[in-house]
Amino acid sequence: MSILSKPYFHDEKAAFEYVESILWADGPECPHCGGLERAYKLEGVRTKASRKNPEGKERHGLWKCGHCRKQFTVRKGTIFEESHLPLTKWLQAIYLMVSSKKGISAHQLHRVLEVQYKTAWFLAHRIREAMREGAFDVFGNGGGGVEVDETFFGKEPHSTAGRRKRARSLHDKMKVLTLVDRNTKQARSMVIDSTRREEIVPILNANLSKEAYILTDEARQYQSLSFYLSGQKHDRVNHGKGEYVSFKNPEVHTQTVENYYSVFKRGMKGTYQHCAKHHLHRYLAEFDFRYNHRSANGVEDGERAALALRGVKGKRLTYQNAG
Repeated sequence: MSILSKPYFHDEKAAFEYVESILWADGPECPHCGGLERAYKLEGVRTKASRKNPEGKERHGLWKCGHCRKQFTVRKGTIFEESHLPLTKWLQAIYLMVSSKKGISAHQLHRVLEVQYKTAWFLAHRIREAMREGAFDVFGNGGGGVEVDETFFGKEPHSTAGRRKRARSLHDKMKVLTLVDRNTKQARSMVIDSTRREEIVPILNANLSKEAYILTDEARQYQSLSFYLSGQKHDRVNHGKGEYVSFKNPEVHTQTVENYYSVFKRGMKGTYQHCAKHHLHRYLAEFDFRYNHRSANGVEDGERAALALRGVKGKRLTYQNAG
């Protein structure tokens, strides 16, 4: 048996029951009025007859609220809302995305799920939106080490490089800043407009505890960084001199965040190949999610898929906003 042989990947009724068990752990909740106690399931309801389905299609997972008397399903108020795709294909797509370390392209989803390419592209962006984690905990609690580094990818929308030329200058590339907490093994990435100290310092002060131990390389924006911080300790490693782990203190290095970037770059260049800047934050959310819930942190594929599924509520994304 394969994991993809589970009933909720192939049977629509089982798919609704599985999603309800994840999102409605305490029972059905009416998305219209918030009622919890008087909802009841409607059985045997079918859609209107059509040429394709002369007897109509059975409406699985349909509930009615005893308070406001409105009908609803578990799709309402989630990334699944107003989608014509079966819930089974949504669950297959979520599993494929969370179990692929370097991502899975929209073209691959289009072929595997047998849907249109535009459908697969939009589907993937909505799932990335579900992976975006809203919990905000500062890094470096208790004096823990936090590695900070930036990377460069693709080309800025208004790059001075010609339209057909590759962006060779770092100024012409899109910029990403990533923080990795060594104690919690969590990563947090964000798109930045420049690597100037004036932009990076407010981000560090907002995301790090005052007792955090910041570890960076020798880049110019990190020189005399302690003077601009809110009290955090700071050490640097000098890559320019061939020092990848400090000769004086083996704790001083940025190898962890660079390992994160190695997976990110392989995924973005090898799997996705191109990304517009206004979409980059969602791709970062995807890579952060898989990194934060990886096997090394005790989370396997099935549990990772369930965690992504818990994030679908309240994150409806329309095609117009996604584009």
